[in-house]
Amino acid sequence: MGFCVTCGQSQNDGTRFCRFCGGQQPGDQLIARLRIEAEQIRQIALMISNQQAMQQAEYAARMQQQQQFNQQNFGQQQRRW
Repeated sequence: MGFCVTCGQSQNDGTRFCRFCGGQQPGDQLIARLRIEAEQIRQIALMISNQQAMQQAEYAARMQQQQQFNQQNFGQQQRRW
């Protein structure tokens, strides 16, 4: 079950014209092509999301290392004085 691209009313699959507004509906080939493109976009978005998550994890690890370094080196100096 789909919806009219013009008025939004529900339509049976394979309907060429909307029974409410008469608007022409996309053909099966166009729908198939759009589904393929939508899946490709979804995959790209997932890749970008994964890359961003990896970058955030790497940044957090670097910050933790820096904090440990600071505690080891600068913390000892403060205790000596």
